[in-house]
Amino acid sequence: MSVLLHLSDPHFGTELAPVVEALVDFTRSLRPDLVVLSGDITQRARRPQFAAARRFVDRLARPWLAVPGNHDIALFDPVARLLRPYAAHLHAFGPGLEPEHDGDDCLVLGLNTTRVYRHKNGEVSAQQIDRVAARLQQASAAQLRVVVVHQPVAVLRDEDRPNLLRGHEHALRRWAAAGCDLVLGGHIHLPYVVPLRGLGRPLWAVQAGTAVSARVRDGVPNSVNVLRWGGVRGTPCLIERWDFSGGRGFVRRSVTEARTDR
Repeated sequence: MSVLLHLSDPHFGTELAPVVEALVDFTRSLRPDLVVLSGDITQRARRPQFAAARRFVDRLARPWLAVPGNHDIALFDPVARLLRPYAAHLHAFGPGLEPEHDGDDCLVLGLNTTRVYRHKNGEVSAQQIDRVAARLQQASAAQLRVVVVHQPVAVLRDEDRPNLLRGHEHALRRWAAAGCDLVLGGHIHLPYVVPLRGLGRPLWAVQAGTAVSARVRDGVPNSVNVLRWGGVRGTPCLIERWDFSGGRGFVRRSVTEARTDR
């Protein structure tokens, strides 16, 4: 069985120390095969914030994959934003903005959906859609197929519709046809799991809340997702939501069985 820990929007620079410590303890106990960070790793893309985020990731002592969010591009430094938009991210997390994990029973594809010319909204290009679809089609029969973006591909409330990833409709059609099972995201600090209808096969949007930041929304506590996959297509992937609960650390709040296709 593969176990993935999905974290999003830690916003280092606004992190809560007790939550950070609880998440480190939880991760060490869980021992996931992969930790996935789906963007907004920092609050203002400053090097000390990225350094703190990298120290946190190193403390987890697990393989990891990270994509940038809109907060990971300098906002108040126009020269850096235009000429070196990802310099701090690359310095902290390595040379790739679209990393990949190719395991025995899990293929995870990271995608950079941020744009220098957009303040917070994201988009996916036709070239990115095609490249991800081609890579999904190369997955083995046993692999769970996961795409990681920052902005959501599905929302539950009309007020969140402006945050939807630009180009997501075409992307979802192509990726579903190519065999995608899950699209992981963050950005709006609300955790939920929803099936995406009308695509001809099961495809699920998996959203994570903010992992360790004080910037919680609508009373939803800090939370993370745990994905458990047994490596048999046609069986569900179990998606667990774990919330921070003070002295008890992270506790499991819900489990969703995300059906996969054969």
